[in-house]
Amino acid sequence: MRILLAHNYYRSGSPGGEDIVFEQERALLLAAGHDVQSYTRSNDEMDENRRTDQLRVLSGMQRSARTSRELRGVIRRFRPQVVHFHNVFPLISASAYDVCRAEGVPVVQTVHNFRFSCSAATHFRDGQICELCTPDNPWPAVRYRCFRGSRAGSFAVASMLFRNNVSRVHQRRINKFIALTNFSALRLTSAGVPAERVVVKPNFVSNHFKKDDEGSRGKDFVFAGRLSQEKGVRFLLEAWVGLRDIPLTIVGDGPLKDQLQSSARQMGLPVEFAGVLGREDLARVFRSARAVVVPSLCFEGGVPLTLLEAMAAGTPAIASRIGGIPESIVHESDGLLFDPGDRDGLIAAVRRMHVDDRLWQRISASCSAKAYRDHAPEPNLRALISVYDDVLRI
Repeated sequence: MRILLAHNYYRSGSPGGEDIVFEQERALLLAAGHDVQSYTRSNDEMDENRRTDQLRVLSGMQRSARTSRELRGVIRRFRPQVVHFHNVFPLISASAYDVCRAEGVPVVQTVHNFRFSCSAATHFRDGQICELCTPDNPWPAVRYRCFRGSRAGSFAVASMLFRNNVSRVHQRRINKFIALTNFSALRLTSAGVPAERVVVKPNFVSNHFKKDDEGSRGKDFVFAGRLSQEKGVRFLLEAWVGLRDIPLTIVGDGPLKDQLQSSARQMGLPVEFAGVLGREDLARVFRSARAVVVPSLCFEGGVPLTLLEAMAAGTPAIASRIGGIPESIVHESDGLLFDPGDRDGLIAAVRRMHVDDRLWQRISASCSAKAYRDHAPEPNLRALISVYDDVLRI
C-alpha cells in the first residue's frame, strides 16, 4: 500500500509523545513492506521569541499556502492511496485536508490531544480541568489567555477552532479518525464527529522495552514526561515531601524545569533530574526502577506512552484515575490508581509499592503481560491497515 504520513513536529530539543508515535508507526509500516513517504514540518522553523515569526504562524494557522503547495506536489509525485495525519498544528494547518480532497485522496487523522475543542489542547486551566470551551464556543480561551498566556495568540487559535467548526472541516474533509482511547473517542463524538468515522486504536510499545531480569531492580521511582503543570509534576514534588526516604528520578524537560529543580533543592528532596533521554536509555531507566508515577491532572489525549512503555518493562505504574488511563490500568491488578490531585492517595500508593514485594511481583508480571497483549506492534499494524482499508472502501 502507498501511504503518505504527515506530521508537524514539536521542537527537536523537546520531542513530544506525538513525535515518537509518528516515527514508530512509520517504522512499523516500512518494516511490513509498505511504500511510505512522509510530509513533515517542524516548530524549529520558527523563533517563538521573534515577533515576525509569531505573526506569520498565527496568520497561517487556518490556511498555509506553503503547505498547500508542498503537499500538492508530494501527492502528485507519490500518488498515495491514503494520507494519514498526526499533528497538523500550527504549521501544516487544515488547508492540508483541502489539498487531499482536491487530489481525491482519503484522509485519516490520529487525534493525540483536544485541540479540536480547546485552544490549549488540554482542557486544563489554573490547576484544574476546564471545559468552558467547545468547538462552537471557543471564545473563553481569549478571556483567560489559554494559548501560551497570550490574548492575541488565544484569539488566533480560537478563531481557527470556530472557523473549522462552522465550515465543518473535520466532518467533511476527514474520512476516519483514530482515537487513542474510548474516552477520547467519546469526546470526539460529543463534539459532533459521526461515530462511524471514529476508530479506537491505542498506541503500541516497541519491543526494546521488554521486561528483563528482575534482580536488577532498584528502589527508586520514576516520572517521565513534559515538565508542565498539567502533567502534575509540581504536585508530585509537593507529595514527595512525605516520601523523603524514597529516591525519585524525573526524566524530561519543559517550562517548569528550573522551578522544580529549585524547589527540590530547597525542600531537600531525594530527586534526580535526568533531562531528556533517548529511547534505549529510557528503557534502561524503566527496567531498573521500582515503579513509574503518572500524576496527570489533565485528561491526556491518550494513555501516556511512557506509562505503556513502563508496563512493558514490567515496571508497575502508579497513576491518576483520569481520562483514558483507567482503560489500561485495572487498580491493584495492572497498577495502582489514585484520584488526580489526591496527595495522601499518591503517598499511600507509593508506600505500598515500595514495601510490598508480593504486590510488586504480582503487578509487574500482570502489567508486562497486558502491555504486550494489548499494545504489541503486530496487532497494532493490523489495526492500522484495517483503518486504511476502510477508507479506501468509502
